[in-house]
Amino acid sequence: MATFICRYTSGWNLLVSQRTKVCATAANACHSIQVTRKVFAHQDATAQSFYGEKKQNLVLKVPKGTHDVHPKQMAIREKVFNTVVKCFKRHGAESIDTPVFELKEILTGKYGEDAKLIYDLKDQGGEQLSLRYDLTVPFTRYLAMNKISRIKRYQIAKVYRRDNPALGRYREFYQCDFDIAGHYDPMIPDAECLKIMYEILSELELGDFLIKVNDRRLLSGILTVCGVPESKFKTVCSSIDKMDKVPWDKVRSEMIEEKEIRPEMVDRLSEYITLNGGLSLIQRLSEDPLVSQNMVAMEALNDLKLLHRYLEIFGVTDKILFDLTLARGLDYYTGVIYEAVLLSDKSSQNPTVGLGSVAAGGRYDELVGMFDAKGRKVPCVGISIGIERIFSIAEKKSEESGEKIRTTETQVLVATAQPMFLEERMKLLTMLWNSGIKAEIMYKNNPKLLTQLHYCESTGIPLVIIIGEQEIKDGVVKIRDVATREEVEVSKENLVEEIRKRTS
Repeated sequence: MATFICRYTSGWNLLVSQRTKVCATAANACHSIQVTRKVFAHQDATAQSFYGEKKQNLVLKVPKGTHDVHPKQMAIREKVFNTVVKCFKRHGAESIDTPVFELKEILTGKYGEDAKLIYDLKDQGGEQLSLRYDLTVPFTRYLAMNKISRIKRYQIAKVYRRDNPALGRYREFYQCDFDIAGHYDPMIPDAECLKIMYEILSELELGDFLIKVNDRRLLSGILTVCGVPESKFKTVCSSIDKMDKVPWDKVRSEMIEEKEIRPEMVDRLSEYITLNGGLSLIQRLSEDPLVSQNMVAMEALNDLKLLHRYLEIFGVTDKILFDLTLARGLDYYTGVIYEAVLLSDKSSQNPTVGLGSVAAGGRYDELVGMFDAKGRKVPCVGISIGIERIFSIAEKKSEESGEKIRTTETQVLVATAQPMFLEERMKLLTMLWNSGIKAEIMYKNNPKLLTQLHYCESTGIPLVIIIGEQEIKDGVVKIRDVATREEVEVSKENLVEEIRKRTS
């Protein structure tokens, strides 16, 4: 017995010795038989992989500023997208697509202070590239490159901004843009863009909203009459644009201390930019002793009067507010600008207090000319729907209402109450698919009928087709309404028509 134990121990030690050599070569570890025995029992997290690389402890997460979208969220998003696209198409827009990245020089100098948020990529084959920041600049590059002078287009795609992630703010997100490019009579395309914004927000039923309207020319005229140097216009506009989020005293301090605007200029400016109202405000500014002497401002005011007239015809003035705090920080705007906000409370003392911007846009007449070799200008005006914020609001409303969201569009489940009918179910399923019916089966040879019915209830499938030996002999099927549990027999020839009638 002692001899046997000795031989067993020697054999084990030999095996351990060989294993130790392998481990020492592969990982510079395993310096003892004790360590080797552990290696036999467990795979080390840092052991070499099949390709000779060390495995790391992988942290499963999405990159900062991005997020996964689950099936229920996708169902809500598709509903929102359908509403938006239907509106765009109702107004005669055609669709285009542009690359997700552009030459860096295309994007440079178009976004003012926000340019620091552009994602730059490494040199790719001799080209300096950046991820697109929005859909507007790529659109105008497309117009200039293809020498297009007139188009009404929409585009829905993801854009990228190296912003600080926060609740509802991402680094990768969708934009939904509608733009009208071409030479037209004043304010007609602009009025249609505002009408589209009004229609979409009304149809989505997100709550009460307000569309704030201003004109960059009016703002420039006011800055001029208040004595602000033209070289400071862009940086002052970026400060003014913060007034819906930051108290005036902080904006005032920023203009004086950081942007070196004299206090008397800032105070004079505050008398104008804090104003908002309807058509009467436009009339008041037109009669203002200082503003009325500025040709640029008066040109803007005359266009805003005309715009208001068209908006009256379109029936949207109940949601329009002329607001001089609206500046839109992007450099490329040249005329009318607008922004839609959801209101926190209808009874609010200040109607401009909202839950945040959900759509914005304006006129940008010079951007195409920046790309054209001959400086050829193509006037443009457009809107961008803040679709990510709308998604969040729609998802929250759905949760609060307890609404049951269907994540599929399946019309019917092909089921059986008897075993050994998989092939018959597959034949019937094929016939339905070929007829354009959205149908499923359960992936089991012999599923229980109760299991199949429970599946329909949990996924919202409205109809079940039940087949069995007798139904196959008679050339019929049973259609069961999942909600009412009512069953009827239908011939196979009339099955597709009956399903369409019940699910239309």
